Amino acid sequence: MTTDMEELKKDVMREILLSFWKVHILHHAAEGPLVGQWMIQELRRHGYEVSPGTLYPLLKRMESRGWLRCTFDPKAGTRARRDYFLTKKGRGILALVQGQIEELYREVMPHREKKQ
Repeated sequence: MTTDMEELKKDVMREILLSFWKVHILHHAAEGPLVGQWMIQELRRHGYEVSPGTLYPLLKRMESRGWLRCTFDPKAGTRARRDYFLTKKGRGILALVQGQIEELYREVMPHREKKQ
C-alpha cells in the first residue's frame, strides 16, 4: 500500500511541479530568449530535477499553445540550438498567472507580524 501512496504523491507532485516549471519558463522568457539547456540548469538551481526528456516536450507544448516562439537554424539538423521567445499571448498568460500567484500567496502563507 505504501508504494501506491508514494506513486500517487509522485504523480500529484509532478502535475503541480509542471505548473511551477511553466511559470518559471514564462518568467525567464519575458526577460529575454532562453535555451533549453540553460532552463534545465536554472530549474535545478531552484531545486527542481528536470530532464531534457521532460523539458523539451514542455517547451514544445508551450510553443504549440502560442505562449512561446522558437527559432533555430534548420541547416544545423535536429539537434540545432533552439531559442525560445515569449509571445504576446505568453506575456498575457504570465500576467494572469502572476496575479493568481499573488492572491494564492496571500491566502496560503501565514501572516507574519513584523518584529519591532
